[in-house]
Amino acid sequence: MKNRLIAVSWFVFVGVTSVIFFLIAVLIRILTWPFDRRQVVLQQLTCFWAALYTWIIPAWRIKIEGREHLPRKAPHVVVSNHQSLLDILVIFNLFFHFKFVSKIEIFKIPLIGWNMYLNKYIRLTRGDRKSVAQMLKDCKSALAGGSSVLIFPEGTRSPDGRIRAFKPGAFIVAHEMKAPISPVVIAGTNSALPKYSMNFHGRHDIRIRVLPAIAYESFAHLPVEDTAEMVRDIIIKAHEELRPMSSEASGEDKKA
Repeated sequence: MKNRLIAVSWFVFVGVTSVIFFLIAVLIRILTWPFDRRQVVLQQLTCFWAALYTWIIPAWRIKIEGREHLPRKAPHVVVSNHQSLLDILVIFNLFFHFKFVSKIEIFKIPLIGWNMYLNKYIRLTRGDRKSVAQMLKDCKSALAGGSSVLIFPEGTRSPDGRIRAFKPGAFIVAHEMKAPISPVVIAGTNSALPKYSMNFHGRHDIRIRVLPAIAYESFAHLPVEDTAEMVRDIIIKAHEELRPMSSEASGEDKKA
Protein backbone atom coordinates (compact mmCIF):
# COMPACT_ATOMS: atom_id res chain seq x y z
CA MET A 1 0.00 0.00 0.00
CA LYS A 2 2.82 2.42 0.87
CA ASN A 3 4.54 1.86 -2.48
CA ARG A 4 1.27 2.39 -4.31
CA LEU A 5 0.66 5.69 -2.48
CA ILE A 6 4.15 6.90 -3.37
CA ALA A 7 3.53 6.05 -7.04
CA VAL A 8 0.16 7.81 -7.08
CA SER A 9 1.63 10.88 -5.35
CA TRP A 10 4.44 10.97 -7.92
CA PHE A 11 2.01 10.89 -10.84
CA VAL A 12 -0.14 13.60 -9.26
CA PHE A 13 2.96 15.78 -8.82
CA VAL A 14 3.94 15.15 -12.46
CA GLY A 15 0.46 16.11 -13.64
CA VAL A 16 0.19 19.32 -11.63
CA THR A 17 3.71 20.59 -12.32
CA SER A 18 3.45 19.73 -16.03
CA VAL A 19 0.81 22.43 -16.40
CA ILE A 20 3.20 25.02 -14.98
CA PHE A 21 6.22 23.83 -16.92
CA PHE A 22 4.31 23.67 -20.20
CA LEU A 23 3.16 27.27 -19.84
CA ILE A 24 6.77 28.30 -19.18
CA ALA A 25 7.86 26.24 -22.20
CA VAL A 26 5.37 28.04 -24.47
CA LEU A 27 6.59 31.41 -23.18
CA ILE A 28 10.23 30.46 -23.78
CA ARG A 29 9.40 29.22 -27.28
CA ILE A 30 7.72 32.52 -28.13
CA LEU A 31 10.48 34.69 -26.67
CA THR A 32 13.37 32.75 -28.19
CA TRP A 33 11.80 32.13 -31.59
CA PRO A 34 13.76 34.86 -33.43
CA PHE A 35 17.24 33.73 -32.34
CA ASP A 36 17.10 30.15 -31.02
CA ARG A 37 16.20 27.97 -34.00
CA ARG A 38 17.58 24.80 -32.34
CA GLN A 39 15.50 25.36 -29.15
CA VAL A 40 18.62 25.30 -26.97
CA VAL A 41 17.01 27.31 -24.16
CA LEU A 42 13.84 25.26 -24.27
CA GLN A 43 15.89 22.06 -24.12
CA GLN A 44 17.50 23.22 -20.88
CA LEU A 45 14.07 23.82 -19.35
CA THR A 46 12.99 20.38 -20.55
CA CYS A 47 16.06 18.81 -18.94
CA PHE A 48 15.20 20.47 -15.62
CA TRP A 49 11.52 19.56 -15.98
CA ALA A 50 12.32 15.88 -16.55
CA ALA A 51 15.20 15.61 -14.08
CA LEU A 52 13.04 17.08 -11.32
CA TYR A 53 10.87 13.96 -11.42
CA THR A 54 13.88 11.84 -10.52
CA TRP A 55 15.14 14.25 -7.86
CA ILE A 56 11.91 14.19 -5.83
CA ILE A 57 12.28 10.45 -5.19
CA PRO A 58 15.23 10.15 -2.77
CA ALA A 59 15.14 6.37 -3.21
CA TRP A 60 16.24 6.86 -6.83
CA ARG A 61 19.86 7.86 -6.37
CA ILE A 62 21.44 8.68 -9.69
CA LYS A 63 25.20 8.56 -10.18
CA ILE A 64 26.57 10.00 -13.41
CA GLU A 65 29.96 9.17 -14.93
CA GLY A 66 31.69 10.51 -18.01
CA ARG A 67 30.10 13.95 -18.34
CA GLU A 68 33.30 15.08 -20.03
CA HIS A 69 32.41 12.84 -22.99
CA LEU A 70 29.10 14.58 -23.72
CA PRO A 71 28.81 16.07 -27.23
CA ARG A 72 29.08 19.80 -26.62
CA LYS A 73 30.78 21.27 -29.70
CA ALA A 74 29.59 19.12 -32.59
CA PRO A 75 26.43 17.04 -33.09
CA HIS A 76 26.64 13.30 -32.43
CA VAL A 77 24.36 10.32 -32.80
CA VAL A 78 23.75 9.39 -29.15
CA VAL A 79 22.66 5.79 -28.52
CA SER A 80 21.65 4.19 -25.23
CA ASN A 81 20.35 0.90 -23.93
CA HIS A 82 16.67 0.96 -22.95
CA GLN A 83 15.35 -0.69 -19.77
CA SER A 84 12.56 1.46 -18.37
CA LEU A 85 10.33 4.49 -18.75
CA LEU A 86 12.80 6.14 -16.37
CA ASP A 87 15.61 6.01 -18.93
CA ILE A 88 14.76 9.24 -20.70
CA LEU A 89 14.25 11.07 -17.39
CA VAL A 90 17.68 9.85 -16.30
CA ILE A 91 19.29 10.97 -19.57
CA PHE A 92 17.78 14.44 -19.17
CA ASN A 93 19.87 14.66 -15.98
CA LEU A 94 22.87 15.06 -18.29
CA PHE A 95 21.67 18.52 -19.41
CA PHE A 96 22.98 18.51 -22.97
CA HIS A 97 21.35 19.45 -26.26
CA PHE A 98 19.68 16.74 -28.35
CA LYS A 99 16.61 15.84 -30.36
CA PHE A 100 14.97 12.71 -28.98
CA VAL A 101 13.51 10.03 -31.26
CA SER A 102 10.30 8.73 -29.66
CA LYS A 103 7.29 6.70 -30.67
CA ILE A 104 4.34 8.81 -31.81
CA GLU A 105 2.16 7.72 -28.87
CA ILE A 106 4.31 9.72 -26.42
CA PHE A 107 3.67 12.92 -28.40
CA LYS A 108 -0.06 12.45 -27.75
CA ILE A 109 0.37 12.74 -23.95
CA PRO A 110 -1.07 16.11 -22.87
CA LEU A 111 1.47 18.76 -21.85
CA ILE A 112 4.56 16.50 -21.89
CA GLY A 113 3.91 15.36 -25.46
CA TRP A 114 3.03 18.90 -26.52
CA ASN A 115 6.38 20.08 -25.16
CA MET A 116 8.06 17.42 -27.30
CA TYR A 117 6.46 19.09 -30.34
CA LEU A 118 7.77 22.46 -29.16
CA ASN A 119 11.28 20.99 -28.92
CA LYS A 120 10.95 19.51 -32.41
CA TYR A 121 11.73 16.03 -31.16
CA ILE A 122 11.49 13.31 -33.79
CA ARG A 123 8.41 11.13 -34.16
CA LEU A 124 8.34 7.48 -35.13
CA THR A 125 5.43 5.14 -35.83
CA ARG A 126 6.56 1.59 -35.20
CA GLY A 127 6.20 -0.80 -38.12
CA ASP A 128 5.48 2.01 -40.60
CA ARG A 129 8.13 2.15 -43.33
CA LYS A 130 7.19 5.67 -44.37
CA SER A 131 7.52 6.83 -40.77
CA VAL A 132 10.92 5.17 -40.44
CA ALA A 133 12.10 6.88 -43.64
CA GLN A 134 10.81 10.23 -42.35
CA MET A 135 12.49 9.62 -38.98
CA LEU A 136 15.84 9.03 -40.69
CA LYS A 137 15.35 12.19 -42.74
CA ASP A 138 14.47 14.21 -39.62
CA CYS A 139 17.52 12.86 -37.77
CA LYS A 140 19.80 13.89 -40.61
CA SER A 141 18.17 17.32 -40.72
CA ALA A 142 18.68 17.78 -36.96
CA LEU A 143 22.36 16.81 -37.23
CA ALA A 144 22.85 19.13 -40.19
CA GLY A 145 21.32 21.91 -38.10
CA GLY A 146 23.79 21.36 -35.26
CA SER A 147 21.71 19.23 -32.88
CA SER A 148 22.68 15.79 -31.61
CA VAL A 149 20.03 13.08 -31.90
CA LEU A 150 19.22 10.55 -29.17
CA ILE A 151 18.05 7.10 -30.21
CA PHE A 152 17.33 3.91 -28.27
CA PRO A 153 18.46 1.40 -30.92
CA GLU A 154 16.80 -1.56 -29.19
CA GLY A 155 13.53 0.04 -30.26
CA THR A 156 11.69 -0.88 -27.07
CA ARG A 157 12.36 -1.46 -23.38
CA SER A 158 14.08 -4.65 -22.34
CA PRO A 159 11.81 -6.69 -20.02
CA ASP A 160 14.72 -8.26 -18.14
CA GLY A 161 17.49 -5.64 -18.38
CA ARG A 162 19.44 -7.59 -20.98
CA ILE A 163 20.46 -5.58 -24.03
CA ARG A 164 18.54 -6.66 -27.10
CA ALA A 165 19.64 -6.55 -30.73
CA PHE A 166 20.14 -3.04 -32.15
CA LYS A 167 18.04 -1.80 -35.05
CA PRO A 168 20.06 -0.15 -37.85
CA GLY A 169 18.44 3.32 -37.98
CA ALA A 170 20.87 5.18 -35.71
CA PHE A 171 23.84 3.71 -37.52
CA ILE A 172 22.48 4.47 -40.99
CA VAL A 173 22.23 8.10 -39.90
CA ALA A 174 25.77 8.09 -38.45
CA HIS A 175 27.21 6.64 -41.65
CA GLU A 176 25.33 8.92 -44.03
CA MET A 177 26.07 12.07 -42.00
CA LYS A 178 29.61 10.95 -41.08
CA ALA A 179 28.70 11.77 -37.48
CA PRO A 180 30.44 10.47 -34.34
CA ILE A 181 28.52 7.99 -32.19
CA SER A 182 28.24 8.65 -28.44
CA PRO A 183 27.26 5.52 -26.44
CA VAL A 184 25.41 6.02 -23.16
CA VAL A 185 24.89 3.17 -20.69
CA ILE A 186 22.16 3.01 -18.04
CA ALA A 187 21.87 0.49 -15.20
CA GLY A 188 19.37 0.20 -12.37
CA THR A 189 16.25 1.65 -13.98
CA ASN A 190 14.96 -1.82 -14.85
CA SER A 191 14.67 -2.59 -11.13
CA ALA A 192 13.46 0.85 -10.11
CA LEU A 193 10.61 0.84 -12.64
CA PRO A 194 10.32 -2.45 -14.57
CA LYS A 195 8.57 -2.74 -17.89
CA TYR A 196 4.78 -3.15 -17.51
CA SER A 197 4.88 -1.70 -13.98
CA MET A 198 3.85 1.77 -12.81
CA ASN A 199 4.40 1.07 -9.12
CA PHE A 200 7.13 2.27 -6.76
CA HIS A 201 9.72 -0.45 -6.10
CA GLY A 202 11.76 0.92 -3.21
CA ARG A 203 15.35 2.09 -3.01
CA HIS A 204 17.53 1.74 -6.09
CA ASP A 205 20.81 3.18 -7.22
CA ILE A 206 20.73 4.20 -10.85
CA ARG A 207 23.96 4.61 -12.76
CA ILE A 208 24.54 6.32 -16.07
CA ARG A 209 27.86 6.35 -17.87
CA VAL A 210 28.69 8.42 -20.95
CA LEU A 211 31.35 6.56 -22.91
CA PRO A 212 33.97 8.20 -25.15
CA ALA A 213 32.62 9.12 -28.55
CA ILE A 214 33.40 6.83 -31.48
CA ALA A 215 34.81 8.89 -34.33
CA TYR A 216 33.37 8.35 -37.80
CA GLU A 217 36.78 7.21 -39.03
CA SER A 218 36.59 4.29 -36.60
CA PHE A 219 33.58 2.74 -38.31
CA ALA A 220 33.58 4.30 -41.79
CA HIS A 221 34.89 1.06 -43.29
CA LEU A 222 32.25 -1.11 -41.60
CA PRO A 223 28.80 -2.05 -42.91
CA VAL A 224 25.91 -0.57 -40.95
CA GLU A 225 25.10 -3.93 -39.33
CA ASP A 226 28.69 -4.39 -38.13
CA THR A 227 28.73 -0.84 -36.77
CA ALA A 228 25.57 -1.56 -34.79
CA GLU A 229 27.06 -4.77 -33.41
CA MET A 230 30.33 -3.03 -32.49
CA VAL A 231 28.51 -0.31 -30.54
CA ARG A 232 26.23 -2.88 -28.91
CA ASP A 233 29.25 -4.86 -27.71
CA ILE A 234 30.75 -1.69 -26.19
CA ILE A 235 27.50 -0.89 -24.38
CA ILE A 236 27.07 -4.48 -23.16
CA LYS A 237 30.58 -4.50 -21.69
CA ALA A 238 30.01 -1.23 -19.85
CA HIS A 239 26.58 -2.37 -18.70
CA GLU A 240 28.04 -5.53 -17.20
CA GLU A 241 30.41 -3.32 -15.20
CA LEU A 242 27.67 -0.99 -13.99
CA ARG A 243 24.94 -3.50 -13.20
CA PRO A 244 26.69 -5.25 -10.27
CA MET A 245 27.60 -1.85 -8.79
CA SER A 246 24.00 -0.72 -9.03
CA SER A 247 22.69 -3.93 -7.47
CA GLU A 248 25.18 -3.89 -4.61
CA ALA A 249 24.56 -0.22 -3.86
CA SER A 250 20.84 -0.92 -3.70
CA GLY A 251 21.36 -3.78 -1.29
CA GLU A 252 19.91 -6.30 -3.72
CA ASP A 253 20.81 -9.95 -3.67
CA LYS A 254 22.42 -11.26 -6.81
CA LYS A 255 20.09 -13.86 -8.22
CA ALA A 256 20.48 -16.06 -11.26
